[in-house]
Amino acid sequence: MARYVFITGGVVSSLGKGIAAASLGALLQARGYRVRLRKLDPYLNVDPGTMSPYQHGEVFVTDDGAEADLDLGHYERFTGVHASKADNWTTGRIYSDVIAAERRGDYLGGTVQVIPHITDKIKEVVQAEVDGYDFVLVEVGGTVGDIESLPFLEAIRQLANEMGPQRSLFVHLTLLPYIPSAGELKTKPTQHSVKELLGLGIQPQILLCRCDRPIPENERRKIALFCNVRPESVIPALDAGTIYDVPIQYHAEGMDQEVLRHFGLSAYGEPDMKRWERIVQAIKQPEGEVTIAVVGKYTNLLDSYKSLAEALTHGGIAHNVRVKLDWVDSEVFEQDGAAVARLEGASGILVPGGFGERGTPGKLEAVRFARERKVPFFGICFGMQMAVIEAARNLVGLKGASSTEFGPCEHPVVGLMTEWLRGNALERRNAAGDLGGTMRLGSYLARLSDGSLVQKVYGGATEISERHRHRYEVNVTYKDQLEEAGLRFSGMSPDGALPEIVEYPDHPWFIGVQFHPELRSKPFDPHPLFRGFIGAAVRQARLV
Repeated sequence: MARYVFITGGVVSSLGKGIAAASLGALLQARGYRVRLRKLDPYLNVDPGTMSPYQHGEVFVTDDGAEADLDLGHYERFTGVHASKADNWTTGRIYSDVIAAERRGDYLGGTVQVIPHITDKIKEVVQAEVDGYDFVLVEVGGTVGDIESLPFLEAIRQLANEMGPQRSLFVHLTLLPYIPSAGELKTKPTQHSVKELLGLGIQPQILLCRCDRPIPENERRKIALFCNVRPESVIPALDAGTIYDVPIQYHAEGMDQEVLRHFGLSAYGEPDMKRWERIVQAIKQPEGEVTIAVVGKYTNLLDSYKSLAEALTHGGIAHNVRVKLDWVDSEVFEQDGAAVARLEGASGILVPGGFGERGTPGKLEAVRFARERKVPFFGICFGMQMAVIEAARNLVGLKGASSTEFGPCEHPVVGLMTEWLRGNALERRNAAGDLGGTMRLGSYLARLSDGSLVQKVYGGATEISERHRHRYEVNVTYKDQLEEAGLRFSGMSPDGALPEIVEYPDHPWFIGVQFHPELRSKPFDPHPLFRGFIGAAVRQARLV
């Protein structure tokens, strides 16, 4: 039966519970255990799909089409275990399911209450689909003391009570602030945070203490004494130069040994940390550096591009180079000549996904610059659509080419499927369960053209599967005109209706994709497209 580790946070938010959970998962994997990670989010939205990137950051998409919290990206990157809809539950989704059950009459007219109905639902989803796993790590979002977190905390308290200490463990992530005027780390915030948990009936067995310097032994013993834990269970979580160093640091501080000791499992021998050591060495001791200009619209809030930034780092690891990211607000290009001045020193240009018209003219200028100057270019989702619009306007001569996302236009080279698929073709897609005009979420197949650059990038594959998150598509009825102008459609949906990949055969490296390859990249297994893109940037920078 699976053992459960519940991870909570206190004092302040943004301490890094997601990285902590992912790192513990990586450590347990390195010892040969099978792990699964879950996130419980206390907000009332059913999922983050409709939330602003400025408030929530990136929306991570799973293979089965769930729009999930960005922490699920950390879980996948650190463990390689693909998440699913079952691994991210919000308060809104829990309540939605319970209310739907009440409307169906499942509760036989009984009064529906937070306890037991909401907490029972939380317990049910936490324990679902865990066959075959040794450990299930459950992160509770928010901070202890938040009103909205209370049903989740009560549910995991009940679960731990039912399972007993043989199958449950509480890890509490807290903050040890350093006060310069006092010249010491202060333990009182941690004590108060644990006291808050104790008031809810939860006794943490391990304390993970975020700090910017080592914890002196006296403070460590003091925390242990006042928080009812062993001194060895007070684990320093020091600031790290790279998130991929965190599993190594946690192991050095005895985190995995304490978890195994609690469950009565042998901690004999050392876990295999070689791949993490290789990753950290590649990041800390690169053989060179390339600059990638990322031309987007959320560049002042980088959590909006969390997976993208990590995937570019993974591409650098593959070539043992540091990838310096130059985050460029696309609106700066809306003046003549601005693109040339801003992008001149870049070894590669990337236009990422996004929604809405704002910043579009600047993105088109960045695409044009990359095409004309032969600078390696990578367009993702909206970035591919920008590449197609730029080609339609400047190569085909369709000055009115645009996307219907921005309103009616003369040449809708990008639009909803329902706008350009008609009659039997649309009926066939709808019958197959692919409803045109709705958000396209999750993994879909694409067939690659023989002899194309993208086929070479994927190692000669003829068919690939990648994750999507978009509503608008490149209009296939313009395919012939665009190909005559030099833009090759090198990847298509299996039925040939949806363009998935475009490229320029006469360009050193110019690829646009409708999907989000960054969602599948791992530090120990960089995505082929990011490996190829950074390789082209290395050649552009003449590092080889």
